[in-house]
Amino acid sequence: MDEVHHWVGSNGGPEFFQTLKRNVEKLAKAGSRWVTTTNAYNPTEDSVAQQIHESEMVRMGLWLYDCLEGDIEPDELRDEARVRQALTEAYGDASWADVDGLTRTILYDRTTPDSTYLRFFCNRIAESSDGWMSKAEWDACYDDKDPIKPGDQIALGFDGSIRGDSTCLVGCRLRDGKLFVLHLQENPRNPNLPDWEVDVLAVEAAVKRAFETYRVEWMYGDPPYWQEALGRWSIEYGDDYVFEFWTNKPTRMVQAVERFRTAAMVKDLLHDGDEDLTRHVLNAVIREVPQGFLITKDSPRSRKKIDAAVSAVLAFEARADAIADGRLKIRRSRVVGF
Repeated sequence: MDEVHHWVGSNGGPEFFQTLKRNVEKLAKAGSRWVTTTNAYNPTEDSVAQQIHESEMVRMGLWLYDCLEGDIEPDELRDEARVRQALTEAYGDASWADVDGLTRTILYDRTTPDSTYLRFFCNRIAESSDGWMSKAEWDACYDDKDPIKPGDQIALGFDGSIRGDSTCLVGCRLRDGKLFVLHLQENPRNPNLPDWEVDVLAVEAAVKRAFETYRVEWMYGDPPYWQEALGRWSIEYGDDYVFEFWTNKPTRMVQAVERFRTAAMVKDLLHDGDEDLTRHVLNAVIREVPQGFLITKDSPRSRKKIDAAVSAVLAFEARADAIADGRLKIRRSRVVGF
């Protein structure tokens, strides 16, 4: 099996790998074996290469994972000596490799992202340069010490679909910007379920439960497909609590995306480690528009969804507007002396 760093969920690679591996393992006693070759993988893609590398079978020494990596960091790619050394290490005894030519390319050719040089020239695991958030950056915002509790003041972000994409409701606690997923539905892409649709009643129940469980101070929802529902929620929960937020209006969305990204960089944003939210955030890539940068899927037909990430951006923006409106009430404990 070759180039398994390209075997990702959007092209069915992991499922295909499992089918091949299963059949080989059934005949292992008869001498069947499997082997894969790969370049360094992108750790945000969950490719077959990554799954093998991170497998407990490798850690236990039951599978052989053999790799030569060049010892170089991204900020050293303009240092000729470090680049040459890393290439020499990565190519080992491959005497046919043009180390001089590759060194010049890395140093002076700016038409290729540095992440590509790291992965395909130096054999270093690296994320794509157009990724919105790196795994290390997002993991640094993880917090499990102060869980969300009923009665907490929160803001909500909602991004909905009917069939193709995901539908998600994310909460954000006002006092510390901690994000958590309240509801998520994803199209399973199951050929046996060609008519799959979002369970609207489940969404309605999730919104109702959020308002009943927490002190919801502000809610932003993206209206397409859900404009009527947002109107009803505005009537039921208050038109000064539920608002439309059109994510297809670049100026406003660029500002929200930038606020979220900046907060993550300085740890003014937290999350509870939800795997689905993490997956959607790491799936998002940036797209430049005249107003700045937006987040989007890696391709229009990609199966790698980002709707939870969009909901998180809306929730964080709702939090900012709720605080600006003076809705954050900090409870202070009283000390009584005798």
